[in-house]
Amino acid sequence: MKKTKTLLLIHSFILIFLLISCSNKSANSLNDTSDSAPSIIEEVTPIVSVTSAAVHTPTVAPTPSESASTYEIPVVNIAKNDIPNTESFQFVTDMKIGWNLGNTFDAYTDAPWFRDELGYESAWNGVVTTQEMIDALIEAGFNSIRIPVSWHNHISEDNFTISEVWLNRVQEVVDYAYNKDMYVILNTHHDVSETYYFPNSTHLDSSKKYMEQIWTQLARRFAEYDEHLIFESMNEPRLVGTNYEWWLDPNNESCMDAVKTINALNQVFVDTIRNGEGYNNSRYLMVPGYSASAQGALIKEFELPMDKIKDKLIVSVHAYTPYNFALQALTESGSITEFSADNQNNIKDINQFMDQLYNKFIKNGIPVVIGEFGARDKKDNTQDRIDFATYYIAYARANGMTCFWWDNNSFRGNGENFGLLDRKTVTWKYKEIVEGLMKYAQ
Repeated sequence: MKKTKTLLLIHSFILIFLLISCSNKSANSLNDTSDSAPSIIEEVTPIVSVTSAAVHTPTVAPTPSESASTYEIPVVNIAKNDIPNTESFQFVTDMKIGWNLGNTFDAYTDAPWFRDELGYESAWNGVVTTQEMIDALIEAGFNSIRIPVSWHNHISEDNFTISEVWLNRVQEVVDYAYNKDMYVILNTHHDVSETYYFPNSTHLDSSKKYMEQIWTQLARRFAEYDEHLIFESMNEPRLVGTNYEWWLDPNNESCMDAVKTINALNQVFVDTIRNGEGYNNSRYLMVPGYSASAQGALIKEFELPMDKIKDKLIVSVHAYTPYNFALQALTESGSITEFSADNQNNIKDINQFMDQLYNKFIKNGIPVVIGEFGARDKKDNTQDRIDFATYYIAYARANGMTCFWWDNNSFRGNGENFGLLDRKTVTWKYKEIVEGLMKYAQ
């Protein structure tokens, strides 16, 4: 009997050991993620009702492909506001929903470690753009793409002539999408500096020269591309390196000077494009306010440029709202990981800024495109991000706006992990978030 008990104890310990080993292996497998380069661094109240499933929080975070049954897309019912019946609003409606080719052609460095300037394309995300990636976007339901481009690492210093090699490659990727009937936004991205353009009156003349030179070349190169190609003047123009870089103080003289300078640069942009040939005489143009923030557009000093073509200007806004959920780092005080589409405290900031944009622009016949938004991954809070994406799009579309998710192909670590499409494998890491984006994008 004693021998039998001993054997039973031995067998029990062996069984427990095997169970623990299997459990650890499963956990490691479930938490496996793909490699990615570090991210370097964006009073009318509709009736709202939400039906949302309970959030499932697994003990061990599953990968999206293994977790389809644990996530649910919320049902969001929002009364649609009156949208002007104009060609420009139909145009924005037809854009439906967009995706940013982030951390790609916008990459820059003052000390490149590669000899070929085309190395910039993969410098930040480790992947070169392919037609297969664009096809994956279309298959998922995206019919618009924003291609951010930094030009300053690819120009001659004397007259800002763009490198033919760089321009050819940008055009090649534009064609990947344009030839598939996608709407394409092309911009100037990380070019804001005192050497190129800088939004203050001290640098106004040199900034005007840079804007005019760059956009003259782009207008010439893409003159025969129809309205599916949209030009955007600047990305988040702001007082880089100052205390007001991300804070616009209406009572500060330098901030107000920046707002006026941005107005002037937007005017140079519009005039330059309209002086071009071909479709530049009727192309849709996007212009931002200070830092492309909602506040930068809503402030009374922000002015739309004069345009000789009627109804062809679109206000460009970036809104990672609510900030403490969507953009703030998990390690920072005040950061939150939870978002529910039926929680009034979660959705109130989204409602507020979109209502303000509707009141100032939409109902007065001026279209708005939210060129960047998203919610970074915070320790596998996927269901919360699904709720966020679904609600954000539903509310924007009810107010006549089209949105573009910021995807920087970043998935691991504690950085700005906004990636949805793994470009290395051309697979969707978070297909349920994409499904949420598409649910109300029509």
